Amino acid sequence: MTTSPLETASFGGGCFWCTEAIFQELQGIEQVVSGYSGGHLPNPDYRSVCTGKTGHAELVQIQFDPTQISYADLVRIHLATHDPTSLNRQGADRGTQYRSVIFTHSPEQQATAQAVVEEMQANFDAPIVTQIKPAETFYPAEDYHQNYYRTNPSAGYCQAVINPKLSKARALLKQYLA
Repeated sequence: MTTSPLETASFGGGCFWCTEAIFQELQGIEQVVSGYSGGHLPNPDYRSVCTGKTGHAELVQIQFDPTQISYADLVRIHLATHDPTSLNRQGADRGTQYRSVIFTHSPEQQATAQAVVEEMQANFDAPIVTQIKPAETFYPAEDYHQNYYRTNPSAGYCQAVINPKLSKARALLKQYLA
């Protein structure tokens, strides 16, 4: 357990089950919570968010130790482990709830996220469409969404979608793995 002050990072990059599974494996990550943010309906639930009418994005909120992993590296990992050039979709998941977004928790995070997006643009053939905006109210997802991959590794979605994505991420992010 860390004794350094923790910081918060919030990223949306499609289904939160995939995003959660990736960030849970990194050094310096103390907690990853799947949830919703960026919409107009208070206390949204999964069913309402899936309609695409609440304005919320599926995302993860991360508590991390900045002495072990930097916010800039978390942004780089976020951009490298989903398609930040796809507007409102990731793979078969379509809708604004699956948008690529970075919710920042300070002016420093805002500046860092913008600088990293500019830096990473050279790695993509299309423009990065990831939204960068100040953090809004975060609503944790229902309990059955938390630690989804860890508690359901043999589920069809985990086998077909998360496993290949996690294998690719592990190969790409070896120096960051816990």
